Amino acid sequence: MSILCQRCQESKATVHITDTVPEKRERHLCEDCAAKEGVIVKQKYHTTNEILQQFIKHKAEASGSDDLACPQCGLTFREFQLHGQLGCPHDYVAFAKQLSPLIERAHEGATHHVGKVPATADVTVRRQTGLLRLRKELQEAVESEDYEVAAKVRDEIQNLESK
Repeated sequence: MSILCQRCQESKATVHITDTVPEKRERHLCEDCAAKEGVIVKQKYHTTNEILQQFIKHKAEASGSDDLACPQCGLTFREFQLHGQLGCPHDYVAFAKQLSPLIERAHEGATHHVGKVPATADVTVRRQTGLLRLRKELQEAVESEDYEVAAKVRDEIQNLESK
C-alpha cells in the first residue's frame, strides 16, 4: 500500500519524516515536496568528495550565491559548487561569507590553524604553546575591539602564568 504525499496529494510519498519537538508528528512527502521544504533527501554517493559537493551545492542554492565571482581568477561560486575546488587563494576572500560556515563545520568550529604540539612534549612546552596561542587571540580580540572576549582571554593567560 503506497502513501500519497501529504503536501501535494498527488505523488507517492518516499520521504518519511518524524518530528519529535514539540510533540511527535510524522510527515510523508514526495521527493519534490521534501526538497521544497528544504529537506535533503539521502542519495547514493560513492565518495566523500561527491557528498561534500552536494552539500556545498545545496548550501549555495539556499544562499543565492550563483552570481559571485573571484575578481582575480574569475571562478564563480557556481563553478566551485560543481567542481568542489577553489581556483586561487583570493577565492577565500571573494566567497568568505559562503565558505566560513563550511570551514567551521569541517574543523569543528575552528577558523584558523593554531599548530600542534608533539605528544611527547612536556607540560612546560604545552603551557608555553598555549600562552602563545592565547596572546595571539588576545591581540586579535583587542584589534577587533571585542573587549569581552579579550577579558576572558586575559584571564586565561593570567591563570596559565600563575601555574
